[in-house]
Amino acid sequence: EVRKQVSREYGSPQLSKKRGVPLTEVVEPVDYEEYVSSHTPGAEPGPLRQLMEFPPDDLELLLQDRECTTLEPPLPEEDTFDPRVRDALGVYTDDWLIIHRKYQRYSTSHTPHNSERQRERQRGLVKQTFELDEAAATDRQDDQDDAKRQSVSLDDTPRGSWASSIFDLKNSSPDALLPSVLERTAADDMDRRNAEARLQGRHSDLLGLFPPPDEDEAVERCSVPEVPKEHCGQRIMVKCLSLKFEIEIEPIFGTLALYDVKEKKKISEDFHFDLNSDQMKGLLRLHTPHTAISTLTRSAIFSITYPSADIFLVIKLEKVLQQGDIGESCEPYMVMKESDSSKHKEKLEKLRLQAETSCSRLGRYRMPFAWTAIHLVNIVSSVGGLERSDPDSDSGSHGTWNERKKKGFERMSVGEDMCNFATFRPATLTVTNFFKQEGDRLSDEDLYKFLADMRRPSSVLRRLRPVTAQLKIDISPAPDSPHYCLSPELLHVKPYPDLRVRPTKEVLEFPARYVYTPHTTYRNLLYIYPQSLNFSSRQGSVRNIAVKVQFMAGEDPSLAMPVIFGKSSCAEFLTEAYSPIIYHDKSPEFYEEVKMKIPANLTDNHHLLFTFYHISCQPKQNTPLETPVGYTWIPLMQHGRLRTGSFSLPVSVEKPPPSYSVLTPDVSLPGMKWVDNHKQVFNVEVTAASSVHTQDPHLDKFFTLCYVLEEYSFPFRLKDCIISEANVEGELKASMTGLRGALLDTCVRFLHQLLSKLILLIVHPPVIAGQIVNLGRAAFEAMSMLVNQIHKNLEGNQDQHGRNNLLASYIHYCFHLPTFPPLLPDPGGATPAYELPIQYATLSRATARPSTLHLARSKSISNSNPDLASTPTSPDEEVQRIIGSKLLHEELALQWVVSTSTVREAALQQAWFFFQLMTKSMSHHLFLSSRIDLPRRQRFPDRFVDDIAALVGAISADVAGRYHKDVELVERLNRSLAFFLNDLLSLMDRGFVFNLIRSYYKQFHTAQNPSSLTALRMDFTRIVCSHEHYVTLNLPCSTLSPPASPSPSTSSTTSQGSAFSSMHQDQSVASMFELSVPFRQQHFLSGLLLTELSLILEPDGEGVFFLHKKAISAVHSLMCSHDADPRYTDPQVRTHIAQLYLPLIPIVMDTLPQLHDFTDTSPARGRHAPAMQDDGDPDNGTISQSVAMAIAGSPLPCSSLSQTGRQCSSLSAECSRTLLVSFLWVLKNADAALLESWVSDLSVLQINRLLDLLHLSVSCFEYKGKKALERINSLTFKKSQDMKARLEEAILGTIGARQEMVRRCRERSPYGNENVRWRKNVTHWRQNTDRVDKTKAETEQESVVDGNLATEASLVVLDTLEIIVKTVLVSELKESVLGGVLRVLLHSMAGSQSALFLQHCFTTQRGLVFKFPEMLFEEDTELCADLCLRLLRHCSSSVGSVRSQASASLYLLMRQNFEIGNNFARVKMQVTMSLSSLVGTSQNFNEEHLRRSLKTILTYAEEDLELRDSPFPEQVQDLVFNLHMILTDTVKMKEHQQDPEMLIDLMYRIAKGYQNSPDLRLTWLQNMAGKHSERGNHAEAAHCLVHSAALVAEYLNMLEDCRYLPIGCVTFQHISSNVLEESAVSDDILSPEEEGICAGKYFSELGLVGLLEQAATSFHMASMYEAINEVYKILLPVHEANRDFKKLATVHGKLQDAFNKIYNQSSGWERMFGTYFRVGFYGCRFGDLDEQEFVYKEPSITKLAEISYRLEEFYAERFGDDVVEIIKDSNHVDKNKLDPNKAYLQITYVEPFFDTYELKERITYFDKNYNLRTFMYCTPFTLDGRAHGDLHEQYKRKSILTTSHAFPYIKTRINVIHKEEIILVPMEVAIEDMQKKTQELAFATHQEPADAKMLQMVLQGSVGTTVNQGPLEVAQVFLSDIPDDPKLYRHHNKLRLCFKDFTKR
Repeated sequence: EVRKQVSREYGSPQLSKKRGVPLTEVVEPVDYEEYVSSHTPGAEPGPLRQLMEFPPDDLELLLQDRECTTLEPPLPEEDTFDPRVRDALGVYTDDWLIIHRKYQRYSTSHTPHNSERQRERQRGLVKQTFELDEAAATDRQDDQDDAKRQSVSLDDTPRGSWASSIFDLKNSSPDALLPSVLERTAADDMDRRNAEARLQGRHSDLLGLFPPPDEDEAVERCSVPEVPKEHCGQRIMVKCLSLKFEIEIEPIFGTLALYDVKEKKKISEDFHFDLNSDQMKGLLRLHTPHTAISTLTRSAIFSITYPSADIFLVIKLEKVLQQGDIGESCEPYMVMKESDSSKHKEKLEKLRLQAETSCSRLGRYRMPFAWTAIHLVNIVSSVGGLERSDPDSDSGSHGTWNERKKKGFERMSVGEDMCNFATFRPATLTVTNFFKQEGDRLSDEDLYKFLADMRRPSSVLRRLRPVTAQLKIDISPAPDSPHYCLSPELLHVKPYPDLRVRPTKEVLEFPARYVYTPHTTYRNLLYIYPQSLNFSSRQGSVRNIAVKVQFMAGEDPSLAMPVIFGKSSCAEFLTEAYSPIIYHDKSPEFYEEVKMKIPANLTDNHHLLFTFYHISCQPKQNTPLETPVGYTWIPLMQHGRLRTGSFSLPVSVEKPPPSYSVLTPDVSLPGMKWVDNHKQVFNVEVTAASSVHTQDPHLDKFFTLCYVLEEYSFPFRLKDCIISEANVEGELKASMTGLRGALLDTCVRFLHQLLSKLILLIVHPPVIAGQIVNLGRAAFEAMSMLVNQIHKNLEGNQDQHGRNNLLASYIHYCFHLPTFPPLLPDPGGATPAYELPIQYATLSRATARPSTLHLARSKSISNSNPDLASTPTSPDEEVQRIIGSKLLHEELALQWVVSTSTVREAALQQAWFFFQLMTKSMSHHLFLSSRIDLPRRQRFPDRFVDDIAALVGAISADVAGRYHKDVELVERLNRSLAFFLNDLLSLMDRGFVFNLIRSYYKQFHTAQNPSSLTALRMDFTRIVCSHEHYVTLNLPCSTLSPPASPSPSTSSTTSQGSAFSSMHQDQSVASMFELSVPFRQQHFLSGLLLTELSLILEPDGEGVFFLHKKAISAVHSLMCSHDADPRYTDPQVRTHIAQLYLPLIPIVMDTLPQLHDFTDTSPARGRHAPAMQDDGDPDNGTISQSVAMAIAGSPLPCSSLSQTGRQCSSLSAECSRTLLVSFLWVLKNADAALLESWVSDLSVLQINRLLDLLHLSVSCFEYKGKKALERINSLTFKKSQDMKARLEEAILGTIGARQEMVRRCRERSPYGNENVRWRKNVTHWRQNTDRVDKTKAETEQESVVDGNLATEASLVVLDTLEIIVKTVLVSELKESVLGGVLRVLLHSMAGSQSALFLQHCFTTQRGLVFKFPEMLFEEDTELCADLCLRLLRHCSSSVGSVRSQASASLYLLMRQNFEIGNNFARVKMQVTMSLSSLVGTSQNFNEEHLRRSLKTILTYAEEDLELRDSPFPEQVQDLVFNLHMILTDTVKMKEHQQDPEMLIDLMYRIAKGYQNSPDLRLTWLQNMAGKHSERGNHAEAAHCLVHSAALVAEYLNMLEDCRYLPIGCVTFQHISSNVLEESAVSDDILSPEEEGICAGKYFSELGLVGLLEQAATSFHMASMYEAINEVYKILLPVHEANRDFKKLATVHGKLQDAFNKIYNQSSGWERMFGTYFRVGFYGCRFGDLDEQEFVYKEPSITKLAEISYRLEEFYAERFGDDVVEIIKDSNHVDKNKLDPNKAYLQITYVEPFFDTYELKERITYFDKNYNLRTFMYCTPFTLDGRAHGDLHEQYKRKSILTTSHAFPYIKTRINVIHKEEIILVPMEVAIEDMQKKTQELAFATHQEPADAKMLQMVLQGSVGTTVNQGPLEVAQVFLSDIPDDPKLYRHHNKLRLCFKDFTKR
């Protein structure tokens, strides 16, 4: 309540104006259905018509054929099925039933706006031309030219010869003239023409050019679930190529299988292969008369779900049984070689004969022979090649191991990644060593030990003697869809082009761990593994034991079924299988695998029969080949369950008695003899790979009970209890509760059956003993538990909304309402009611589903299919109808609403599942009952509608109430609810759904922690708004009349104009642009969205950063989807859509102060600084902001911004950009007439605000240029911002940390069930890494897009400006706005713009000047100056079309000015000044281009017939020539761009040339100040400003005599003696009253103050605090006269500061002012510098070496290394001795020199460094020419230089005008030395505080005898005796006095 109160009181003025309902409350929506039906669409069928109502084909019911992977459908062969198989087949053969929202692909939830899609849309963009790019391209060219241009000469006059340059200009060629520039047209025609031109070639979708919305915000994104399909791991293909032994004597058979050592599990079934030669095969012809092609296969495809480094491919070899144990039979293979055949010839023959007899007699039995294993990881990763790790193989032909190794390392990462079996380099291996099998070590246990041992380097196996052979096999990744493949059931897998080709087998995988994938095809296989037998106590000859396995349908031997799969080279199916035999072993172990297919109808008689035989290997008399020695069996079905697992069975000695098969052998039958006294002597394992039999007791029980009920087969025995009618209900409910005990893995595999059964129980409650049993609640409970368990345990397999993919795809594809065929036609012959395209139950596959499916069930129900759409005619029918069936969605809603505690919690956890189930059930029901064509209100009964309302209410309350406890749950629940309502909008009464949304909102307004709730609400709104008919739902064509009186819909009026005129009548334009109640009622959803946005953006609102982003991104993504939507391409439709967003304009206007400031290029400035900073304004860098504003006399462009507003922006740059682009989108698409009428109602303040916004938009989308793009890595910034938002979310508690983690997992794997790692290429995070290095083409394309965006954005701004100008024309009141309009226009010209935009911009500007000339020429000089500057800048553009436009504009500007006042002094003045400032500051200024523009202007003047006889053309010519002269100067400046001293000299000369044109001189002084500041010469910059101020003062003094102003230059001479040169030229030459002279903004009192303040600042930066005082002395009288006490306070504050600093740094050492050097130039190479001497002022502490290096480098670069030489001494230079081809520099350090009288004046350090004109340097010499000699012969020459001006001056080097020399004799030199020493000592001793170090240094130099030059030495040389020469007496005495002084110290 408090918050509502607050927002009501403080709501921003614009929003809370006459609003009935506050924004925080949701208004009541229009009754949608009512509205739509009463406003029949009047528009002709066309684009507008479809905005009125959903299309009739909105929902479709699709029946999609299941993809069958095999040629034959995988079905059992029998015709009758047991109910289990029948049910399973029902699930596996149904077609997919999909309810498809036909237009959903247009909504953002299904088609994301990602960068790929954007790129798609951006194809074929036209490249815009930008001067920026052109300039960059020509720059490189220029650099090369520069190298060629090397003249340095400066003419003596500052300008070239006047005549020649005019001649040049006259002969140059102009640019193309624009047609119709000179005609006069009426303003209206002109506007119309311009508007039409602006519409040409526009880009229709603005947002297609803008970066796509942030994917992280797209909560509505949901992908279509994957089609359910059988699980498949990574597949490898193994081809057996050949098997060769040293001797070939008998057939050998092979088996392959995969084993996982770590899991100790066999992970694939066996694959049998036969590589024998035909000759060998012939030996067995007797036993296998027929061989099926499927048994001849030699290649297999293995699937591996859990790749690991522990997987081995094990190869076992067997041979035909023969006498002797394995060792004996292996012997010949180990010793004999085919090559030594001569030796063993007879032996071989003998062996061959032996083999032949064995084959013919014992051909059907096998014996173990040898085995080996291949460690797969070596093949796949080839880490550590085979040589080392595998003794028994050498690498084959496919590339060296090294190459493979390399590949392996690229892919290697931690752990299992090494074993990526999906991609590796195919390898061909030759396995050479086999280990012989050992009869007592055949079990799998032993095998695992061997394999583990094989991995050790010192393997036991290595020590064994191998069987040598050569087995060649190929191992490679399996192709995606291999040809000629057989499934594990031997069905032909598509594609299978030719049935006669030798096939490849798919080998069934037994995954090492659980695989959570539901079955989708019929599979019913059984595997039998005999393990061991113990016959040691069995009497009789039982040595060579064979186990025969049979699958019996009954007890008669003839009933053995042919269901056993054949191995290799035999029949496809067999009725019996034998295990291999171990010679003379009474308790053998087996490794055999027998594979069978289970028949569809299992009865209690089906069983497995095992018969044990003794095989006699030697043919003896009367001994049969096989003697049965035992029997045992396993019954397969028991209590409706398939029996699998490990069995230990007793073995009977004799044939079991009749009807044994129903009992187990454990039961001791009377009269039977058992081996070893009925002990369990035979171990066998039975496993099933079945999609029919669950093999889980809980599931089995549940299904069995369901079948008992369906078949009504009571009584039924279930384990220990008998099921009857009485207890079946309780048992069934118990079994449903028991489901939670089932293994999750099994539940998932049988998920589809389970859910379908539970749904069936809800929809068709069973009838028991004539009573309906309602199982709805129990089923609902079971379902929610199951769904919850699946979610909890399979977290990795979810999409970003936490929906499990398995469940989602079940609902999407498999689920449908159960429908039953009518059993008998009605007596009246009525057709069955559910008219579906197919009858589910009677499918065309009669085999799959007989029509008597539910016969048993229907006994109790006369007709389970009442016609739901018809009304019941009698009570009887009514009853039947209730009995018949319930509707799932109604039942679900009911159960959910009434559910309590745990069940409700479970359902809430996975609310999405039940919501989606309801939605699909509702839609399916609508199709089944043909209600889809009924009006929405009549589709569902009220009872159900109430349940939905209750449900939504309760869940909304949960969300609002629990958001701080169960963050994660609430977030999921909130999204699920939103998706549900989104779906309901397509099915139910839409007004009702709107009210549900409103009720949801109401729940939220009581809460405390707003920001996390707001986030939830935003997500909710965004999802609901992502409906594909969002536009239609908002009634875009309705007028905003109070909904009570149904008004004719606008669209019915044909033309737009009339539509709007009708709007004016009910004064609704204003309410269309506000979030008014009518707006929010009629445009309900967009009202919600914009309301959220405006509340979040309220400056004092809880606008946390991430909320801003959420809200703005929501609006942006919707607009994007409109832009990309093919339904909305028609412009008229777009205007209607834009109506839904009109209030965005005022919302953005209100947030203006919070937006990021894009005009600002430097980080420090706030929103309110002037905008034209960086385009070469005269004030660049030299005039501070406040001063500039003061000078202008008005605040700069941001006039209407509240200066008090927050300085910092509160929206991030990214959010601001997005908000602005959305704002421009509305302006672009909204109806112009409507905007116009809205603008005309705005106040001046608001229009100014709008202009500010446009101003900001121009800067925001300004084109940065290709170079900038290449530099920026676009995503780094965005990501960091995102992280900030994430952090905030976490801190504010809207997201739990764990959930954040889960969400990341999901984000990373949008593909759900695969292990994340395998899909590196598709994760979200990819964006980041991709962007770092873009290709050239990408950058190119990016700059094209960027250019188009900038152009389009600027054009939208231009359109809006035109609209504003139109409204001004209509109402006279708003003239004040025009300045703002022009400012925005100028600002847009200032940036880098495309030629296309500029062309329109100039036409608009010409129109503006044409309509309102007085604005420029009478009021504000500022604007005129700016306009001239911009036009000139574009006149020098490198793009021809831009030049043409700019010259036309400039010409018309002059003409306009001339026509108003018959001279155009103002424009003339401004243009000249602009050009000067442009030339002075612009770096890349091109005079060639400007010259052409000047010529163009001349041409216009000549062509202009109307003004031909006036003085105008002549004046134009004058102006142009003058400009041309300035240009010529510029060319020179360009040449000296690199030489700062020359450049400043040149500017100095140019300024001097303007001595009699004060404005221009001022401009050039400004330019110089700018240059100095750039280089850090603050003292010089200050002096330029002082000179400027003096100049201004002179002219102000001429204008009026004003007491407190300075009297011209004289006043300034205390600051610097140089200022006097600014004294005015006498009055006769120039009078300031003349129009256009001294018109600049500086020629005013304010200007003067500004310049002086700036000078003070510069002095401060230069540490010349004393000068500051002098400056303020001039300023203070002005402030005093103006009584400006605030300023006075400031000034005095600054003075105090300055004096403090002087006082604290009195010694002056802290302030280093400068170092001076004399530089002489010698050599004609220097042009006019030759023989000139200058004093250079360098920054303080510059060493001689530094300056000489700098100059030498500079000139060496100029003239070449070998040309420049530095003269190393300071003596006179004799010109004749120098090489004329070289350039010589002489550089000497000089010190300021003062006469004694001067020193009295110059006391402080500052005095000694200011106003310096004389300098001195000393050169030591001796008479004989050496520089140095002994003390008594050391002379010294002092040179004193005088410069033309005093330092500091407005430049840093000054000519030397006078030079004198003094020569000192040796004794004078000594005197000077001593004086210096004494002074140093004095300084050191009197220092406060004392400095020991300094003293020590000085003393050492004074007393210690340094190299012969100490004072002692001096005394000895000069004072030992009195000199002869009387002239030296004075010196002598002076020296003595010095010593006296020295010793005193």
